[in-house]
Amino acid sequence: QAKVEGHNFDIRKQLLEYDDVMNQQREVIYRQRREALRGSNLKSSIMDMIHEKAEEIACEFADESSLPEEWDLKGLSKTVFKQFNFRFNSLNGDTLDNLTREKLAQLIYDSALKIYNEKETVIGTEDFRHLERIIMLQTVDNLWKDHLLSMDHLKEGIGLRGYAQQNPLIVYKKEGFEMFQSMISRVKEETLGILFRIQISEPDKINDLRRPTKQDLVYSSGDDAPQKKKPVKRAVQKIGRNAPCPCGSGKKYKKCCGK
Repeated sequence: QAKVEGHNFDIRKQLLEYDDVMNQQREVIYRQRREALRGSNLKSSIMDMIHEKAEEIACEFADESSLPEEWDLKGLSKTVFKQFNFRFNSLNGDTLDNLTREKLAQLIYDSALKIYNEKETVIGTEDFRHLERIIMLQTVDNLWKDHLLSMDHLKEGIGLRGYAQQNPLIVYKKEGFEMFQSMISRVKEETLGILFRIQISEPDKINDLRRPTKQDLVYSSGDDAPQKKKPVKRAVQKIGRNAPCPCGSGKKYKKCCGK
């Protein structure tokens, strides 16, 4: 009996440890969502994302063991356009002299931030802050749902790792963390991608984005939304008062069933 109870305790303890991994991830995601829902100014966070992405691109294409003239500048330009939606033409003969990875990252960041600030000026600061919150929420929600499903699949198959002389819980924590980091990276990448491509040509379009409540931003009502009832149309053709009564009496309708 004691062995059985001890075994059951170990199982419960292990399940709690698995749950603890997800709880830590939830806290990070829910904190981001709370900031957006409370109307926090996300511009500083967006600027950090731009800077981080600029550094990633610079690290990918700036091999400091070779000369700047030997870097894949075409590939660099394509990647910048894919992420930030602008042509990066800041590199020329003079710029390439003494160019370092850090300077390249700064050039990309400055160019992207200039475009971003111009977009804010066109759309308007208040409306742009609103767009940042909407886009961040939608991106986080969509990718978080996918991540939860992936974590469920990982948990279901993790027991098999024990046959490979691996501790399932340690593997779950390690791979779960890597998957979470990948999801966070995608949130940043997709948020920036949408913000740099968004175009609002009519002021009313922005006003439409203000209409959903905070509850709507968390969960879309979809098919569960109440539908307005439509009036029921008369299916039977109206009978004239002088027409024969449909009951078959031979009398006119007005002197029979139509009285």
